[in-house]
Amino acid sequence: MRIGYATGYWKQGPPAGALRAVRTAERLGFESVWTAEAYGSDAFTPLAWWGSRTKRVMLGTGIAQISARTPAATAMAAMTLDHLSGGRVILGLGVSGPQVVEGWYGQPFPKPLARTREYVAIVRDILARDAAVAAAGPHYPLPYARADATGLGKALRSTVHPLRRDLPIYLAAEGPKNVALAAEIGDGWLPFLFSPRADRELRANLEAGFALRSPALSPRSRFEVAVQLPVIPHPDVEAAADMVRPIIALYVGGMGAKGANFHRNVIDRLGYSEACDRIQALYLEGKKAEAIAAVPTKLVEEIALIGPPEKIRDELQAWEESVVTTMLVQGPAFALRTIRDVVTGSGSLTRSKLGALAFAYASARGKSGGR
Repeated sequence: MRIGYATGYWKQGPPAGALRAVRTAERLGFESVWTAEAYGSDAFTPLAWWGSRTKRVMLGTGIAQISARTPAATAMAAMTLDHLSGGRVILGLGVSGPQVVEGWYGQPFPKPLARTREYVAIVRDILARDAAVAAAGPHYPLPYARADATGLGKALRSTVHPLRRDLPIYLAAEGPKNVALAAEIGDGWLPFLFSPRADRELRANLEAGFALRSPALSPRSRFEVAVQLPVIPHPDVEAAADMVRPIIALYVGGMGAKGANFHRNVIDRLGYSEACDRIQALYLEGKKAEAIAAVPTKLVEEIALIGPPEKIRDELQAWEESVVTTMLVQGPAFALRTIRDVVTGSGSLTRSKLGALAFAYASARGKSGGR
């Protein structure tokens, strides 16, 4: 299993020490670095900035939201960055949710599967550069031909020749049909809140998509599944879980509307509906700290690797036997070597080193205000 580094969302500003962490990840042999966007920082600019200070590591958007840009704008950004980085871009795309799409981008959310299919087809046509790009719509008609059009639009072909016509496109997906679509039209899948316990069901979703896959796309043997996976080596399991609980509480309780939260749906399918009800109710009442405390440790252990190194290595087997091909870990620069050594089995940790790491974690959390 390969290992990548996810830089995560920005908060008030750039993550502290992000460039150092990115360069450390490259030096330690991590294969990829990924950025994110919600309704603050964008996914492409940090990759260009940090990518200019690296030479080898792949640069992934995890994810660029399709409502943030037209298909042409996304293809332009990907082609441009691919040239500047020497062919290191992985284009991760996702639909986000109705709160962000309609509330932030002012775009319609319905028919996310159809929109994604149409969007990816246009991006691929632009990257292929075989002809001027035209698309019938209905979501992204090219040229624009609706009632308010001038009638002067014309099909165009990119002035820039792509460095790679087959620049890989990964799709973020959580629901069964979305996962199948990733296998049908994508080069990879970016799951979220993944649990190895759901592996059989998720493999079946992927197989449904592979059955419809065009032979013109990359072979399924090269299809990647890259999952964001918190890895927290720590002598105290509960202390390690405390570092992950805020993420789960945010996505279960604070992301999406009460009756339309795709992230919560993933956790529901794992059997935690009762806990989700409590987390969501507390979060929506403004009781954020209580919502975080209500996240069960068992749930954290399903979607993350936490605790002493020997515990993590024992639990890692289930992930290695799953459909996952790449772990996208998160963590500060000081923890990346330890994380790499634990998940690859390439190093040993003494009790004193683990204690020092725990102290460093606690110090970092204290500076950021903890949870």
